[in-house]
Amino acid sequence: MCGLSGEVRFDGGRPDLAAVERMTDRLAARGPDGRGLWSQGAVALGHRRLKIIDLSECGAQPMTDPAARIAGVFNGCIYNYRELRDELRGLGHSFFSGSDTEVVLKAYQQWGTACVDRLYGMFAFVIVEQATGRIVLVRDRLGIKPLYLTQDPGRLRFASSLPALLAGGGVDTSLDPVALHQYMSWHATVAAPRTVLAGVRKLPPATVRVVEPDGRHRDIRYWQPSYTRRDEYAHLGPDDWRDAVLDALRTAVRRRMVADVPVGVLLSGGLDSSLIVALLADEGQRDLATFSVGFESEGGEEGDEFPYSDLVARHFGTDHHQLMVPSDRVSTALDAAIEAMSEPMTSHDVVAFHLLSEQVAKEVKVVQSGQGADEVFAGYHWYPDLAAVPRQSEPQRYADTYFDRSHADLAGVLQPHLLPDHDVSHRFVTEHMAEPGAETALDAALRLDTHVMLVDDPVKRVDNMTMDWGLEARVPFLDHELVELAAACPPELKLADGGKGVLKAAGREVLPAQVVDRPKGYFPVPAVKHMAGPVLERVREALAAPAARSRGVFQDAYLNRLLSAPDDHRTRRGANALWQVALLETWLQTHGIT
Repeated sequence: MCGLSGEVRFDGGRPDLAAVERMTDRLAARGPDGRGLWSQGAVALGHRRLKIIDLSECGAQPMTDPAARIAGVFNGCIYNYRELRDELRGLGHSFFSGSDTEVVLKAYQQWGTACVDRLYGMFAFVIVEQATGRIVLVRDRLGIKPLYLTQDPGRLRFASSLPALLAGGGVDTSLDPVALHQYMSWHATVAAPRTVLAGVRKLPPATVRVVEPDGRHRDIRYWQPSYTRRDEYAHLGPDDWRDAVLDALRTAVRRRMVADVPVGVLLSGGLDSSLIVALLADEGQRDLATFSVGFESEGGEEGDEFPYSDLVARHFGTDHHQLMVPSDRVSTALDAAIEAMSEPMTSHDVVAFHLLSEQVAKEVKVVQSGQGADEVFAGYHWYPDLAAVPRQSEPQRYADTYFDRSHADLAGVLQPHLLPDHDVSHRFVTEHMAEPGAETALDAALRLDTHVMLVDDPVKRVDNMTMDWGLEARVPFLDHELVELAAACPPELKLADGGKGVLKAAGREVLPAQVVDRPKGYFPVPAVKHMAGPVLERVREALAAPAARSRGVFQDAYLNRLLSAPDDHRTRRGANALWQVALLETWLQTHGIT
């Protein structure tokens, strides 16, 4: 797990090495264990390393292969790198390191861009063909690892975080009205390739981008489950599906133990993280390090789920660590969490993950986490409503159920010059749901949530918050084979038992009943949700700042209504509306965008 950066020139000039160094240094938190730079011709690469696999200097990056005349930088982990290394050795390749990065370079040398089909893991990498000047940029199937881009006719820059690109300079930081519309409609999610900044894009998940020396490029989308029923599973009954899901999850969890350092688990006490602990215990893991976080109550709302996480820790004999965060710590930690965001994110648990990661990183370098199960296995309460409508009615029902605001609502929120002339967020949903595949309305909703909304909300959140402390988070519920299996699973099995039915059935095989049958929990941070105390003061300060006044994103009348009753205004999805607008402005100010 690392941070990468670089620049490619298309105008015959040399890359700006000082800019690449600034970008690389801005990624130091993602890779505190090493720093490297490489440049040749029109290309410069930078890298910050977090040592997880091959702790020696042989795994340092940027990495070159003189015989093949290729160079590359890599971020992530290839869980099947040992098997691939053995296969490549059989094909005549030799290795100087024990790293998965070298396996990626050799795999590219052997199979070209098709190598991605053989990689099991989370990854973003850039490969330079020194002989041709061609550049290849790759992002993993579920977008677990980020890759941000900024390009003009003369050059392309890339980095593992948006703030790193800003450190390089020369970025158009004006707001993208379409992305802003999505942000305000989808509780801060902005779908790839956009970001809220007009001058920054992100490589979409499951994409290989081949860039020619003159700047022309082509994209290859190399993976997308069909979300239809498959003939090979036609004979499976409910018990067979339960067993298949449990076996696939067991494999996913086992894969994510590949490391040359200890691996822990973020344990909320919910079904998803508890399943990870249970399966690791089944695999023979002893004294597994587990970690939970909780917050003081605010507004009558509890801020922890310790009774459940404690129960799981006792049942499986883990080495459990419990962190209780006082409310005044939330406000002081808020700015650091926002600084760690590559894009503005409004979910309350951003601060929770940042604080938890700070403590966990003192104990381990790698953790497994339960993100993704609700999207993959239909765990949210709105899925039954979405499943009940005809296929052609799905986009409107999705908008009615999922969107924070309608396009008409936004006309009273955003300044006119930032409001697109049509409902761009609704159009995106309609076009995505009309793509081939997705047999039922629920299939269409799960495909959108898994491959768009999940990527640019909880997955990004976990990556940003953990990596800001040099902590690698692995997400077994986003194992691509498990996602493929779940996509083929009959909708009624996923919707059963109040949602995630097939996963709950698997959980009953390995977990105490009270963990499986408990009410669904969340990761509450009441001080943020209810705009309590110092958090509210920070919000008022951000919205009153000169930068906010001059930027003029939101209509004054709307802001005045929110500020007059901070805890009263909720979006249709129940989010605090003041927090959503203030977070955007605070993020822009934090990253020096005026």
